[in-house]
Amino acid sequence: MKKLFFLLLCAGLFASCERNADKPETKKLNKLAEQYVTLGLTIGQYDKDFVDAYYGPDSLKPKDTIVKEEFPRDSLLASTNELMNEVRLMAHSAQVDSNRLRANWIYNQLIAFNARLKIYSEEYSSFDEESKQLFGVAAPVYTEDHFKEQLALLDSILPGKGNVNDRFQKLANKFVIPKDKLDPVIKAAIAEARKRTLAHYKLPAEESFSLEFVTNKTWNGYNWYQGKYKSLVQINTDIKIFIDRAIDVGSHESYPGHHVYNMLLEKNLYHDRGWVELSMYPLFSPQSLIAEGSANYGIEVAFPGNDKVKFAKSTLLPLAGLDTTGIDLYFRALDIKGKLNYARNEAARGLLSGDMSSSKAQSYLRKYCLMNDETAEKSVSFIKKYRSYVINYNYGLDLVKNHIEKHGGTAKNPQKRWELFGKLLSSEVTTEELQK
Repeated sequence: MKKLFFLLLCAGLFASCERNADKPETKKLNKLAEQYVTLGLTIGQYDKDFVDAYYGPDSLKPKDTIVKEEFPRDSLLASTNELMNEVRLMAHSAQVDSNRLRANWIYNQLIAFNARLKIYSEEYSSFDEESKQLFGVAAPVYTEDHFKEQLALLDSILPGKGNVNDRFQKLANKFVIPKDKLDPVIKAAIAEARKRTLAHYKLPAEESFSLEFVTNKTWNGYNWYQGKYKSLVQINTDIKIFIDRAIDVGSHESYPGHHVYNMLLEKNLYHDRGWVELSMYPLFSPQSLIAEGSANYGIEVAFPGNDKVKFAKSTLLPLAGLDTTGIDLYFRALDIKGKLNYARNEAARGLLSGDMSSSKAQSYLRKYCLMNDETAEKSVSFIKKYRSYVINYNYGLDLVKNHIEKHGGTAKNPQKRWELFGKLLSSEVTTEELQK
């Protein structure tokens, strides 16, 4: 019964696809979708961060593989605007609901193409304008008073006296995974997350992932989706990896996060329905709001309530050779620390506007996000490279969580939550729909 939802969903999608595939407007939209993919891949020849994954046909790759020395900004903008106009007409005139949905989704993605082309050309907007154009939303602004309230809560539960960050780091440092234990600990966390996901979703039989430990990256972890239901998960070992990060990596990068999200889109929409636009994932687009928000929310879906601390006690800490003393307090502190995540947006606003220097932004992150020195430095490097992308982790999480809980997927109804979460991972969802 747990997997009946997905069987019915896939059967309904297949039947709808059979009825609509031969309609002229569907064929026209399919051509526009192919142009969308080719345009994205063409931009990606210049902007190497533009295309995060591609598993579509070779025929859609740009025929001209010789990259011009000068970035063809104006011609790419013209191509984007021309395609936007055609897709918008389709969205307004489509008689088939799924075609209207697809056209609206592609149109919103193309708005982000336009914005990213300008950013790549060093034409910048304000932080909020940029995030609205790229991801479809502007994240709420929080004052320092809001963050100070959370710090006061932490101050009340952490042992000792003095600087809150120093006391938090002292507690956290008890749970750093030794580097020679990273592989078994991370793999155990991924295996548990996978087991919990498979209890609710039927995944392709051939799905798999490989795990690599890397250095010299601006990010903590990354899922490189390879297509054909395969992922490469990389973990950056430049920084300390705490025991909770093993669970977060297992869920966020793998199950039911990025790996599952990409697989379900490939299986249910690209292969089963022929929606070729899903074969390319443009990183700087509203799709990332869903991807990062759902990956972060997936941690809570897979490990609700006290499940994270229980699993850490029973499995991960013994594997890592670490004492369990203080782990309950650590996870309580992490719950409060999670509410400080929006401070990262404020650091990004200040850094990108020029109101904060790199050193001031790092100090801000240490104070209000409770980062250690190395993580604060990495975070500033990440912001400089990925800019307003940071909102996808916190505001994306809140939007996904609110959407699912509003429709009945609460902690008290975990099966409904898994069902709604799976539907979200299997759909072309616009930012507007996510906020309903």
